[in-house]
Amino acid sequence: MFPPPAGRYPVHTDVVATTFWVGEVFDPTAEDGSQVFSTYDDDWLAHYGGCDGVVVDDQCRTEPRVATNGWFPTRMAPRENPFYLDLPFDDVNDPEAAAVRAEVVPWAHDPGWAERLADPDRSLMKNRWVAVRKGERVCFGQVQDAGPGEYDDAAYVFGVDDARPANERYNGAGMDVSPALNGCLGFAELDGQDDRVDWWFVDDADVPAGSWTRVVTTR
Repeated sequence: MFPPPAGRYPVHTDVVATTFWVGEVFDPTAEDGSQVFSTYDDDWLAHYGGCDGVVVDDQCRTEPRVATNGWFPTRMAPRENPFYLDLPFDDVNDPEAAAVRAEVVPWAHDPGWAERLADPDRSLMKNRWVAVRKGERVCFGQVQDAGPGEYDDAAYVFGVDDARPANERYNGAGMDVSPALNGCLGFAELDGQDDRVDWWFVDDADVPAGSWTRVVTTR
């Protein structure tokens, strides 16, 4: 089993993880109720390649994922990594998060990332790798959106004391994961609010090969 990091990136434990997917519209009346776009991509659906699931009655719905095809979608070929997730820190659109990102993001001054600090439209979060563990399973995904429910929760996302998420909706969820991660981790529910995980950030060089590296998002 992939070991958690020794120190730089703390492990966040027993966090509720819900499921979302590219193309989902779960609340058309809410500003953040659609995955047709993400906080970092105004045309996420097109860039990804379409609905990350199945279209039924003109609605994009999720589907079970299985190991035999690497937990990839069955009815479309993704142009970006189907192993994606969100965390509640939007360093581009949320003023509070943007104001502190240079201080709280651990890799903010690392080579390849430091130059982004001068450009408020470039995120330090998008495409970052995260390890997610449920029981004995560890799978990996890339940050492609912000949420759920909160967008400047630095104490939870980067804190070293295993703080609980500030979000109180969706059973207090601290992240959303894609259908591929849902299947890879063996979630009990396809679209529920009771699965719990541990998670931590991972540097690119430390991501092991797997289904999550078949299509890596770099845009």
